[in-house]
This record gives sequence, structure tokens and C-alpha cells, in this order.
Amino acid sequence: MNSKSENEIEDSTEKLLEDLKEVVQDGEELLRAGADELNEQGKAARARLSAALQTAKDTGRKLQERTIAGAKATDRAIREHPYQSIGLAFGVGLLIGFLVNRKK
Repeated sequence: MNSKSENEIEDSTEKLLEDLKEVVQDGEELLRAGADELNEQGKAARARLSAALQTAKDTGRKLQERTIAGAKATDRAIREHPYQSIGLAFGVGLLIGFLVNRKK
């Protein structure tokens, strides 16, 4: 069973946030580039894109805040209860190993 380490999860979250920021920047550039040459349908599409970009920005900001809060809470719990954390990790690993090897 593949499990991602904390660093891999952090890296993939950072990559997701970077990609989201890049999409938002590209969308903003697209909006600025074609602002003068739009008909009514184009203006409606531009308004929808603008709303979608704002939603993407908000989602990215919330995701980043939740990720940071979760990492801090996990770090705090592990530092407050290091031996219990080790025991729990050992138990979960043992259970997963048992379940994976049970049918082989």
C-alpha cells in the first residue's frame, strides 16, 4: 500500500497552489488582453470568467490556510504526545501490514 510522506503531501499541496495561482494569472491576463474587443456574449463570458477566477483565488487561499492549520495542529499533537504518536503509528502500520498480507 502506497502512502505519502508528510513532505510529499506538502510538496503536492504547494504544487497545486502554484498551478492554481498560474491559472488565475493566465485568466487575468486573458481578461486584460481582450477587454476592448468584446461583444455582449464576450462580456458575459468575461464576467463569468472573472467570477470563476475570484472563486479559484478564494479556494486557493482557504486551502492554503487549512493546510497550514492542519500541519500546525499535527505538529503540536506529536510534540505534546511523542510516545503515544509512535505507538499509534506502529499500531496503524501493523494493522495495515496485517490486512495487506492477509489474502496473499
